[in-house]
Amino acid sequence: MNAKTSLRPKAIPVPTPITQPFWDGTRAGELRLQRCSACGAHHLYPRFRCPACGADALTWVRASGRARLHSYVISHIAAPGWENEAPYVIAVVKLHEGPTMLSNLVGIAASPDALTLDMPLEVVFETRGDAVLPLFRAINASGVPS
Repeated sequence: MNAKTSLRPKAIPVPTPITQPFWDGTRAGELRLQRCSACGAHHLYPRFRCPACGADALTWVRASGRARLHSYVISHIAAPGWENEAPYVIAVVKLHEGPTMLSNLVGIAASPDALTLDMPLEVVFETRGDAVLPLFRAINASGVPS
């Protein structure tokens, strides 16, 4: 076995009752967030009460899929299942609707020269086993993948 061979596949998220609508959305090609009907705040990760006002009047809505790069790290030491991907970008993205989200950037070099904070991004989806994961790619100011 060489250094690029993994004994384990990439991890796959296991939905829970509260996260199931999020994962149903990814399977439908949608990024979904919770929105509070009382105060209008969007949030992610899923929860039972609005973190802004405490109301339990939460609904699931389709997000725009647009985001900005908030922060990132370039991983050179791969987690199990990621050996053939290193280096890769782990990013915190700020969604157009307000919440931040941890994800990966794809289709861009894992180099500080290619990554600019606040660069525009859009969601793309990757099927992994039974799950469909939301990832992000860079777009230009016109919304075209760059």
